[in-house]
Amino acid sequence: MKAVVNEMPARWIVERKNSEVAQRDEMWEGVLHMPPIAHVAHQNFGGQLYAYLRYRWAKPRGWQVYPEINLAPADEPDWTTNYRIPDLTLLSPDRFGIDRGTHFAGAPLVVVEIKSPGDETFEKLPFYAALGVPEVWVFDRDTKAVELRTLTAGPAYTLLDPDADGWVRSPASGVQFRPVPGNKVRVRIGEDDATGEDLPEA
Repeated sequence: MKAVVNEMPARWIVERKNSEVAQRDEMWEGVLHMPPIAHVAHQNFGGQLYAYLRYRWAKPRGWQVYPEINLAPADEPDWTTNYRIPDLTLLSPDRFGIDRGTHFAGAPLVVVEIKSPGDETFEKLPFYAALGVPEVWVFDRDTKAVELRTLTAGPAYTLLDPDADGWVRSPASGVQFRPVPGNKVRVRIGEDDATGEDLPEA
């Protein structure tokens, strides 16, 4: 169920900020968006994908991956009025400078969204495109189906097609994904990794 409140009473805002559910609240050009706490399957998959990318992709290269970072435009005078929180954010060394401690100001290499029923994953895409984020990965929470989108003119995102073997490759990162039975996705780093790893693990 969605609800629209023209003006949030001050006491509601205080109560919300003091609650655990406020951790994923976002401000969309001054409008407060309050998603529910992520489902267990959402958190489990996100945690395993984060661990895989951190230790298999980021650490060997000196790159970075972060869970749930406040992401704002580089030229936003007050970032707290306009930000989104991707499930994961990938950074290459040339983009480390966007880290402001409290938030990232500008475009990371990749943002990852785990789509749950009724959420606003796809409504965030224009924001990421305007920032200039080269890629967005969208995983379905339940089926683990993955959509890789790359930034094109507009700016807008174009959906990437899998190859003949079912692998879809991220041009920005080199990470590849392929759906496998059992509502899992196989992940590998480059073609040299013949088998990859299935996520989520049991």
